[in-house]
Amino acid sequence: MLKLDCYSPEGRFKNLKRRENIELDPLLRTARAAADAAAAVHRQDAGKVLVGEASMKSRADYVSRTDLAAQKAAISVIEEYHPNHLILAEESDESLQDQLARWDGRPLWIVDPLDGTTNFLHNHPHYCSSIALAVDGRPVVGAVTSAPSGERWWAAEGIGAFKNGKPISVSEEHQLIHSMAGTGFPFKLLDVLPEYLEEFDRVLRATSGIRRGGSAALDLCYLAQGSLDVFWEKILMPWDFAAGLILVREAGGAVARPDGSELGLGPGPVCCANSPKLLGELLKVLES
Repeated sequence: MLKLDCYSPEGRFKNLKRRENIELDPLLRTARAAADAAAAVHRQDAGKVLVGEASMKSRADYVSRTDLAAQKAAISVIEEYHPNHLILAEESDESLQDQLARWDGRPLWIVDPLDGTTNFLHNHPHYCSSIALAVDGRPVVGAVTSAPSGERWWAAEGIGAFKNGKPISVSEEHQLIHSMAGTGFPFKLLDVLPEYLEEFDRVLRATSGIRRGGSAALDLCYLAQGSLDVFWEKILMPWDFAAGLILVREAGGAVARPDGSELGLGPGPVCCANSPKLLGELLKVLES
């Protein structure tokens, strides 16, 4: 039985205890400020950093001076207002496992200073900063800023999802065959490519089309605003999906692992849709 993270039609959470003892407004302001601070670094460096200047963490996985400077800018904002909180950052010297091992239950900020580094290095305008806050292991605040477009998305649990100050919601498409799907390629883990290509084939046949932009955070923003109807990716890290996750939830969408379980903060596959119905249909296609 699927255990989906989603809203009911009335806008109330299913299987979710509201965090009434936490004031989310100031946390959301911090998330937005941190995302904007990182995006300011993107604007400053855009077109000035070449692929050859970047380091490679692994095959086709780049880290540039812009990643590092943007992360420093975002973390400076977070530490200024919440010095006792913990931070999980993509470009940390520690591994994801080591960073999560230090988590002691305190609020945890999840920072992707530049989602879409390869795009950025090629001057392809599809990248962003992504900042989220998790409480009790669950994202409750998220902010995403796109320097190239000037678009800013943010959301907080029970408050709603917004783009440039206006409320957003997922699409109303209810048939998978008419849905636009988003995805990401497993370029870092080519051993799963054959399995992914089989999934790609099935989803392509079951939908009206598939788009791959190169930034999971932006893909989830597009789903939240109704520009995509479903999304799946084989492997994502928490900094890739945490902010987008709360945006999709608050916009009325549903998210799950392929087996229907909740995402949590661990790495792995991510599946999202504008409704539990469409998500269930997507999961069936992926399983077949």
